[in-house]
Order: sequence, then C-alpha cells, then structure tokens
Amino acid sequence: MNLWKKASSFLKDQNSIFFAKLARRTSFRNPDLETAIIRATSHDEFSVDYKNAQRVFSWVRTSPTSLSPLICALSARLEKTRYWVVALKGLMLMHGIYCCKIPALRRIGRLPFDLSDFVDGYSSSERTWEYNAFVRAYFAFLDQRSVYDASEDTKHDQNNANEASILLALQELQRSQVLLDMLMQIRPYSDGLDVVLILEAMDCIIIEIFDVYSRICNGVAGVLVQIYEANKAEGELALRILYKAALQAAELSSYFEFCRENGVLNASEFPKVEQIPDEDIQDLEQLINGVSSRRISETFQDENTVETMTKAGEDTQLTEEQDARSLLRTIVTENWVVFDDENAKYIDPFEASPGIPEFLCGYEDGFNNSRGFLQLNQYYNSLPRAFPIT
Repeated sequence: MNLWKKASSFLKDQNSIFFAKLARRTSFRNPDLETAIIRATSHDEFSVDYKNAQRVFSWVRTSPTSLSPLICALSARLEKTRYWVVALKGLMLMHGIYCCKIPALRRIGRLPFDLSDFVDGYSSSERTWEYNAFVRAYFAFLDQRSVYDASEDTKHDQNNANEASILLALQELQRSQVLLDMLMQIRPYSDGLDVVLILEAMDCIIIEIFDVYSRICNGVAGVLVQIYEANKAEGELALRILYKAALQAAELSSYFEFCRENGVLNASEFPKVEQIPDEDIQDLEQLINGVSSRRISETFQDENTVETMTKAGEDTQLTEEQDARSLLRTIVTENWVVFDDENAKYIDPFEASPGIPEFLCGYEDGFNNSRGFLQLNQYYNSLPRAFPIT
C-alpha cells in the first residue's frame, strides 16, 4: 500500500511539473519557479526537498519581480490540494519566504489562500484529524502575522521615528503576545510524535517563537524604562501586558518541555525561560499607582494654583470696584458742595485698572535548523532580563 501511495504521489508531482514547464512565461508566471515550488511542496511525506526550497528563497531575495509569480503559483497549489503533506510543506515554504525580509511581502495583508477549514481528503490514517488541526493552526498564525506586518508597515509610513510613543510600543507588545499565543497552539495533538515532517515544522515554529519572545522581552524592558513618563491609562496597559507575560512564560516552559520530550531538535537549544517573580509585578503595581497618584496630585496642585490666581484677580477687581464706587460717591458729594469749581481735578473711576491680572483658562498637562528551512542563528541573541525591577 505504501509503495502504491508513493508511486501515485510521484506521478501527481511529475504531472504538475510537466504542465508547469509548458506554461508561457509572463509577469505572473515563471515556469522554472513553479517547478521549484512543486518540488519543494511534493507529496512525499518522508522527505523535504531543501534544495528547491532554497532555490525559491534565493529567487525572491535576488529578483523582487519574482514575488508575484511565486505567490500566484504557491496559492494555486495550496488552494487545490487536499493532502496535508502538500499543505504543510506549502506553509513551511511561505514561512521561510517571510523570513527573507522582503519589503514588498509585508504589504500583502491577508494571505492569498485560505486553509482555515482545511480537511485532508487523501490520507486514511486515524490521525488525520491531528494533521488537519496542525495545518489550520499553522495557517492561522501565518495569516495573522501577515496582517500585523501590513499594519505595522502602514504605521511606519504614517509616523516619523520621533513620533513614537509608549502607547505604540505597548500596542506592538500586545500584538506580539497574540502571535505567541497562536504559535503555542501549533503542536502535535498526541504523545507519540513520530512524523518526520511534523518534527521539521515544529523546528520552524520553535525558531519563530524565539524571535517573537525575544521581541517581547526587549519591548517590555524598553517600556519599563519609560514607565515614569506614562499616564495612568498607559500604566494600566503596561501592567496588563506584564500579567500576560508572566502567564505566557509559564505556558512557554510547559510547551518547550513537551517539545523536548518529543524530539523537537530546536527546543533543546532554547534557553531556560525566566519566570517573572510576583514581587516584581507588585513593585510595578506600586510604581504605576505612585506615578498615577503623583500625576493626579500635580494636576490638582496646578488647578488649585490657577484657581487661586483667578480668585485673587477677582478679589482685586472687586476691591477696586468697591473703591471706585466709594470714590464716585465722594466725587458726587464734592461736586455738589463745590459746584462752581470748574477746574476741580478728579480721578476717572471707570478707567481700567492695570493691577488686575489676565484671566487664566486651562492647563494641560548559531545554529542552523535541523535540515535547513529556517535558521536559528538569524534570531539568536542572549535574551535580556526584561523584568529587572528590584
């Protein structure tokens, strides 16, 4: 049965390659590139053609114009396949293309194919549902990552570097935490992990987790340095992110332990995940509450100062008006007494007084992947202590 399955898979791939080579080269079709994609996403579940995968990556890096035919060819292959092996290899290939850091790829938004409801119609194994779940989870992560990349690229175009704020950094941290949750959903759903292709895909996922978790650690460390400049809303958001980071650190430790026990090679190379002490979270709570209280106190003091100055001005104006009325009565009396004195000099009581202040209004305050799809050394840096609060 296995021999027949291999022969059938080989014939399908050869048939696809034959028709790809007959295609005419256009701006949306490249026969050589399509052939490399078909071979890199073959039906063979026991091996991966890394040579052709690397050819695709090199093609994208050296020739940006090949991105359109690549996306078209890969999307067409993944849309029509009903075999989990082809779908998973296609997702791994797409993942590797994202890691090539092509600027144009960051602007595509949602992936041009949909595997959210993928159902394998080729295998007869009892574990088919596990493969379906694995493919769906992998697709969900890549699709969400593509959306985030597009939104970040748009924000980068709209905002200058000097306009960056704590709020933008916190929002980016939240997106990274969402991606980390989705990455940890990509896992085999049985204790016996013995499928070579699944192990290879898990190696790619571990590398991506390393990248995302490193960004989270660096981001939290950067936010904590600026926390004194945050307002109350930003401080509360930072605290929620820290709570989430503490929870994810514990989940990540369990995830890596599961991967190590099941033979995922890159999981054994991942450094130990540092747990966030409860004391550090309490210190941050006190710090944020202190900053908020201090800002509120300063605001009240400023408002009281304005109110005092305004009240003082009103009192001065009232006193001068009273003096003016008194002076007016005196003038009237004198005029009645000294009626014939046309040269009498007196002060105009209605002249604006220069002693009244202006009204104040408002105050505002090196290690290569096991077989070559992705490389861990492109992300590897010692993870910083992101929570150094003492």
